[in-house]
Amino acid sequence: MSIVGSVDEQLDLITKGAAEIIPAAGSTDATALRARLQRSIDTGVPMRIKAGFDPTAPDLHLGHTVLIRKLRHFQQLGHTVIFLIGDATALIGDPTGRNVTRKPLSREEIDRNAETYKEQVFKILDPEKTEVRYNSEWLDKLGFEGMIRLAAKATLSQMLERDEFHKRFKDEQPISVHEMLYPLVQGYDSVMLKCDVELGGTDQRFNLMRGRDLQRDAGQPPQIILMTPILEGLDGVQKMSKSLGNAIGIQEPPGEMYGKLMSISDELMWKYWLLLTDLPKREIEGMQSAVMLGKLHPMQAKKNLAWGIVRDFHSAAAADAAAESWAKQFQQRGVAEDVPVVKIQANQPALEEYIQPEIPGSAPPTRAIRIARLLQLAGLAASTGEATRKIGENAVSIDGRKFSGKVERWDNLAIGPVLRLGKKSVRVEWIE
Repeated sequence: MSIVGSVDEQLDLITKGAAEIIPAAGSTDATALRARLQRSIDTGVPMRIKAGFDPTAPDLHLGHTVLIRKLRHFQQLGHTVIFLIGDATALIGDPTGRNVTRKPLSREEIDRNAETYKEQVFKILDPEKTEVRYNSEWLDKLGFEGMIRLAAKATLSQMLERDEFHKRFKDEQPISVHEMLYPLVQGYDSVMLKCDVELGGTDQRFNLMRGRDLQRDAGQPPQIILMTPILEGLDGVQKMSKSLGNAIGIQEPPGEMYGKLMSISDELMWKYWLLLTDLPKREIEGMQSAVMLGKLHPMQAKKNLAWGIVRDFHSAAAADAAAESWAKQFQQRGVAEDVPVVKIQANQPALEEYIQPEIPGSAPPTRAIRIARLLQLAGLAASTGEATRKIGENAVSIDGRKFSGKVERWDNLAIGPVLRLGKKSVRVEWIE
């Protein structure tokens, strides 16, 4: 496989969406990214690029694909990409972002999850050009003596510099000794694979730097680190995670995937365009300008995004069907597709306040909210008093139908209504 493009052309694609590169992108260091790319082009020898994933759960979501897509960019340019399955490190569990020790997984769970990763990753990567490795290949052979020698490469004070460990130590939260081995073991992977570049999220900085340290100690050129931003989930706040209920799984049905993507905010949409598609950055910026100038509606930009992502993980036909189904749902509700979304917490006191009293022998109590209060939370009225007056004036519609005022509360927290007061409409989306 030949190396494709000039150094500048390669850098343009590789650095798209990158949050930080170490050494810095403009560095004159002989081991920096530009220098290694030039050497690769001159010699015809591809660089070795690694991204590791611990199979701690059976499904990958779009947050995982940020790194996998970046692997594909290197692959398209002719470099060797290594999809590393951390079947050995999964026994520890990456402590990144954790304030408690992870629950250990069985070897059977890890092996089962690892098989699903292999199936899913080739929705993005070329299976013929991808090196799939398991770090149990070398870690299981390390033995007691090898692990002791590896542990001697770092001090306790260095490990406690890690944010998660420092905070847990300060708060007198337990830190298991095996957790401190994780960064060293991840770094050892880079030594064994002779990596030129390792990819990771910005929250992985501490782990990624250990690879550089151990490679220097082994007499290897230290790897370049390319970090990508953390992708927020559907709530637009927290990191995408299945445990937080804000994730989009890459194996979800096309309709569900499309609908979830259409629910993200206009602001978050641009980050998804940058990190979840192959569209060049300059074209994304051009699209943003078109939206700002009123030449392109943000709803259309979001439709294009949702269609493209569904196509990537399913097919163009599936994306067409998902888009058509989504549009029909809005037409059936008598709602324009470009109605702005307002996200409202479904567990806030404003709703708890109106929990129906539990009566013996009746159905379980359900949460509900007064329509007037809902109009206020949605930003359509400055106060519940104003909302009540507007309801009395027959100026309020819900899901395309005039609100008569006979029903005082809205109690369906599974479906967000589309509210209209006068000429202004919003679609409510409940978030837990």
